[in-house]
Amino acid sequence: MLILACVSGHGYGHGSRVASVLSALHGLEPSWRLVLSTPLPRPFLELALGPVPFEHRACRWDVGVIQANALGVDAAGTLEALEQLQAALPERIAREAEWIARQAEPVLVIGDVPPAAADLASAVGAPLVWLASFGWDAIYRPMGDAFQGWADRALASYRRGQALIRCPLAMPMDWDLPGLQVGLTPGRPRLQAQRLAQQLGIATPPERTVMVAFGGMGFALEPSLFGRWPQHRFLSSDGELAAAAANVTLIPEGLRPLELLPLCGRIITKPGYSTFCEALSQGVGIHLVRRDGFAEAPVLEAALQRHGAHRLLSQEQLQRGDWQLDLPLLPATGAALASDGDAAAADYLQLCGNALLNGGAVLQLPLTE
Repeated sequence: MLILACVSGHGYGHGSRVASVLSALHGLEPSWRLVLSTPLPRPFLELALGPVPFEHRACRWDVGVIQANALGVDAAGTLEALEQLQAALPERIAREAEWIARQAEPVLVIGDVPPAAADLASAVGAPLVWLASFGWDAIYRPMGDAFQGWADRALASYRRGQALIRCPLAMPMDWDLPGLQVGLTPGRPRLQAQRLAQQLGIATPPERTVMVAFGGMGFALEPSLFGRWPQHRFLSSDGELAAAAANVTLIPEGLRPLELLPLCGRIITKPGYSTFCEALSQGVGIHLVRRDGFAEAPVLEAALQRHGAHRLLSQEQLQRGDWQLDLPLLPATGAALASDGDAAAADYLQLCGNALLNGGAVLQLPLTE
């Protein structure tokens, strides 16, 4: 059985989510081949999947949104990239469809969440299951007239799937598909956090240990700002920052920040599905820096207020060091979310795969509408 995951290259969060689900699926079906078709770099995938064997097809299926930085959007650059991708897709689909046909195995396509996954699945006659908390239709629609055609095309592609594994913290996904609602899909720590603390010299208690994480692009902060919080220890992947600020510890290359989250009481971050999943599942309070121009951001912000301990920061507060670390976390207004979404998604994909092996179809399986 070949599981082919078409994964967005927009950000590492899509790769982290797919890795958590495929890791759980590997535990259920260790003989199934896991193929990640994505432009995300192999070292990141190896780190995310750890001991789980996989194959990597370096292939870009979507653009997402071109980012000016971790908190900003480049609309003109996004439109240009969409046009370039559209021109390249026919040859790309033909090439990848030919490779899949040569494997001579039953295939299940998972999409997170490039619309072109629908064209690839059609080309190889394989069922398609989406794994998503939003689609690019919902992101492009508010970006102006120039994006309406792209939003329409994305929505039409999403409706060609056979099912939707609907993640929490989600935007509306009106795709007219049977859907399975799951809980959070966090990665799982593999290392002992206290041993890591000893190795890295982290001696502060969790209430004064803070991770600073803005995704793969990062976000440059003035090192002197950390001097405003001398009693706190900050963990960051920014080597220049760690070298310049005495109370910043560098997260070593090759170590997932997730491994250090159990040491932290709080994280300063941008809106991001996978970061939220990991922090919420570890009980870490989220200091959220608001983001403009990306439609998912206010949805995530509202979901955080419902489900997690938090503080909300403006970008101006971030850049002047007003991080509110001396204030209590605001409690969630609603219930906590279950953290077993990766297992629930894997269970469903196992059912899909076994149905295909036995000559059945994805749509014959029971799903919650």
